[in-house]
Amino acid sequence: MIERMDHFTIVTDQLQATREFYIDLLGLTEGPRPPFPVAGLWLYANGHPLLHVVQVQRMPEPRRGVLDHMAFWAEGLRQTWQLLEDRGIEFRVIRAPGAVRTWQLFFLDPNGVEVELDFAAEETPPEDWKARLPPRQIKPS
Repeated sequence: MIERMDHFTIVTDQLQATREFYIDLLGLTEGPRPPFPVAGLWLYANGHPLLHVVQVQRMPEPRRGVLDHMAFWAEGLRQTWQLLEDRGIEFRVIRAPGAVRTWQLFFLDPNGVEVELDFAAEETPPEDWKARLPPRQIKPS
């Protein structure tokens, strides 16, 4: 179901040093970023935003490590949803804000690394998707 790597996200309390490391040392380029309410930058490779950097005032405790999550572009929202449920994998569902309402599923791999699968806004979830979510996750869409 996975088609390609979409992006990695890291958090930092050292935005300038992070910018210099990835741009000056590794050769990524800074490019367009949506107007998120937090500071950060998107770093590109070959015209594709590969690394999202989010600035925080303090690093999270407990530390999640340097890798926040891995995101993949995927197809087959309904089938993936059912597969995760069948395997007993707990997951969160988010509709991205803004004009493009991408579906996002978040869950942990066996090592505790968070994985995000992104699906086109046009994909349809199971008809009873809100009823299938844990009560704490149901929010207005």
